[in-house]
Amino acid sequence: MSDQSVLRDSALRREFWLGLGWMGLSMSSFIGMSVGSRELAATLSIRQVLFFRALVGLFVIALFLPRLWLELSQMRQMRLHLTRNVVHFTAQYFWTIGVVLLPLASVFALEFTMPIWVAFFAWALLGEKLTRARLLANIGGFIGVLVIVRPGFGIVDPAAGLVLLAAMGYGLSLVLVKRLTRTNSPGVIVAWMILIQLPLGFAAALTDWRPVAWTDLPWMVVAGAGALSAHFCMAQALRRLDASIVMPVDFLRVPLAAIVGYLLYAEMIDLWVFMGAAIILLSNLHAVRAERRRAPA
Repeated sequence: MSDQSVLRDSALRREFWLGLGWMGLSMSSFIGMSVGSRELAATLSIRQVLFFRALVGLFVIALFLPRLWLELSQMRQMRLHLTRNVVHFTAQYFWTIGVVLLPLASVFALEFTMPIWVAFFAWALLGEKLTRARLLANIGGFIGVLVIVRPGFGIVDPAAGLVLLAAMGYGLSLVLVKRLTRTNSPGVIVAWMILIQLPLGFAAALTDWRPVAWTDLPWMVVAGAGALSAHFCMAQALRRLDASIVMPVDFLRVPLAAIVGYLLYAEMIDLWVFMGAAIILLSNLHAVRAERRRAPA
């Protein structure tokens, strides 16, 4: 083996482990955001939680505004930015209700139905083909959801339906982001997300404002910084790893959330949640592998 091959293999291994490290940080950030949001919701309204999460994000984004200002001032595709952020804001509202009312593992398991909606909206709005593999993934995802919520075997918590609506909203938001990337940089998309959702959150919070204490401040930072960090770390991982690797690793959020829920909130670990999550994971993993086989070399 030549020296060049050795160096290339070493670089690939380094990128692989860096990618896994970024994925670990992303999962920790998502769970941190969930815990911070739940703790805030103990004293504040959920609408306030969304506002303060965006407010923390504004302080972070402000550090990069001078670099982004020229592109921001061009205001490209503002109507699409507004549509995307109204959808995303509504999805966050439903998701946060789920975080407050449901076990953390159940929330993350139901959230992983998002690829189903991404495939549907990509077909409906972007004209992407809805292949057999994607259809099978959608069917498998639906079966996985039925296993998790188990209708007919007890009272289905309405919050589970809200999390599914949130997953649908996140799926539509992701497809709209894909359209925005044609003319906008990722940094500007995130900046507009904060700039649009901050006044939305403030207006919503005013309808259900509760007294804010200094003890809420640390949880605001955890929730707000966790939200930005989660997406940033995920993007860094995707730069280094294929989606077929990132997706199954990201599903580790379900057992990790179950452990955190058990340790912090004494939530029971539900075997059905893991079974449903496994069905959703395997369905999506099969679709990704099928798409990779179809892709030109």
